[in-house]
Amino acid sequence: MPLRAPRTPQPLDEAALYQYAVRALGRQMRTVAELKRLMSRRVEAGEAGESRIAAVVARLAEQRYLDDSAFASTYTRLRLENQSFGKRRVQQELTRKGVQAELVASTLETAYEQISDDELARRYIARKRIKKPQNEKETTRLIRRLVGAGFSFAIISNLLKRWEIDLALPEDGVAEDGQDE
Repeated sequence: MPLRAPRTPQPLDEAALYQYAVRALGRQMRTVAELKRLMSRRVEAGEAGESRIAAVVARLAEQRYLDDSAFASTYTRLRLENQSFGKRRVQQELTRKGVQAELVASTLETAYEQISDDELARRYIARKRIKKPQNEKETTRLIRRLVGAGFSFAIISNLLKRWEIDLALPEDGVAEDGQDE
């Protein structure tokens, strides 16, 4: 069977684009930027496509199907409660999803004001059932994992001190998260 070129979908009119957007929002929460990026593949390029996308986004926002502040607060709450991620990880994810920096900062401040970073790191370790590292390789792996989960090197260092693990810095004086000591 010969290979065919990938089929490009026909550009949608405004009503069909609205239905497409509602189905996309029904499957998963999305930001305005994510939905615009998704819809841009289904309209013709240029001014006409942009105006259709803007009209659909305005209609969805008016009907409260699309709200970046509600998305940011819900997303942050779920990441905090379910994954126990640090503030930096959630900030990076929200920024990648297209939420404005001011909204991200205010959302994170309100969500993370009730819990300390130390407590959050302990919850993350308990949730992931991480045991005390027994050698340098396991310690390095733990540090990398905690940095990836959004915890600062200061929090990781405090945690390792509580476990009475000597933390030797690399020779160049640069920590794992890229900040100078």
